[in-house]
Amino acid sequence: MSTRRHFIKQVSVVAGMGVVASMGLNSPLLRAAEAAGWRMPDEGDRQERAFISFAAQAAIWEDFTNDVQKAQGRIAKAIAAYQPVTVFCRPDEREDAEYYCGSHNVTFVETRLDDIWMRDIGANFVHNGEGGLAAVDFNFNGWGGKQQHSDDAKLAALVCKTAGVARERSELVGEGGGIEVDGHGTGIMTESCWINSNRNPGWSKADVEAELKAQLGLRKIIWLPGIKGKDITDAHVDFYARFVKPGVVIANLDTDPRSYDKTVTEEHLKILRSATDADGRPLTVHTVSPPLKPRRSKFNQDNPDFAAGYINYFVINGAVIAPEFGDTEADNKAFDLLTKLYPDREIVQLNIDAIAAGGGGIHCVTHQQPWLG
Repeated sequence: MSTRRHFIKQVSVVAGMGVVASMGLNSPLLRAAEAAGWRMPDEGDRQERAFISFAAQAAIWEDFTNDVQKAQGRIAKAIAAYQPVTVFCRPDEREDAEYYCGSHNVTFVETRLDDIWMRDIGANFVHNGEGGLAAVDFNFNGWGGKQQHSDDAKLAALVCKTAGVARERSELVGEGGGIEVDGHGTGIMTESCWINSNRNPGWSKADVEAELKAQLGLRKIIWLPGIKGKDITDAHVDFYARFVKPGVVIANLDTDPRSYDKTVTEEHLKILRSATDADGRPLTVHTVSPPLKPRRSKFNQDNPDFAAGYINYFVINGAVIAPEFGDTEADNKAFDLLTKLYPDREIVQLNIDAIAAGGGGIHCVTHQQPWLG
């Protein structure tokens, strides 16, 4: 199986990267995001619908393709029990998408697609609290030109068209998995992802921060170092730290001494525990550790990219869709912590090993549109 580290190079992808900085629209709508009250809401706020890209292909996933489709179907059905789901799929795979994802509370949109990572290729919604809704496109470039993405780069625009909202194109290159916000002006990001020459050559940290603040309505960004080159995303924040609510964070703490993430997550934890949010409030930080004994299967056999992390969950209306990995003790600890942190939601744990084999999780393959009432 080709993991996400098995890159499918796209012709001239790197050559096109330098053009991105000139593509920003300098939109008056989002240039003055903070002043106008535009902001990216917390994932835990009420949602209109969720989005999934049903797009596993054999060129990337090889023998795991059908297993990934089944895993995506489980996720879609779990979400659809609580809220509507829109599934993007290729025209010739519409029947398969309907079979695996079901028809209850699910709609389908046909389009060309490269892969399944909806969080990274979708549109990032912002609202102004007064009924206005728009979405930001961060110019997806295949995580710095590491994988084919010509079709996925167009999906954010289609999401905006499907939702009937204005598309605002940032001057930055990045992905939704690299964004974590509390909905009240505070963000958490990794430097390894955003301040990286494979996405934003020539941009300083101050420049990147200013653009993210303007586009997402942020007043403060807590920067974590992350780590470059160990996975295809260059360490997306949604595998390291998530806001439960303003002032409360859940952080990944890797306890495996063989893992490069052990040192990384320990450093992240120090930063988070000494940080304050945009309102000057110290963060309450809870930790969750990956399973040390996940079930053995074809998905993690000799696969260094297998992403066995509990933090990559998806918060929806009335539920949290979270992974389980067959380590009873670790699975139960994660379930109990999520139950404590989200007392008004059901915790639904799913086997997503096939997706984890490609270095991602439930949050990576989903996205959401906020509900405006």
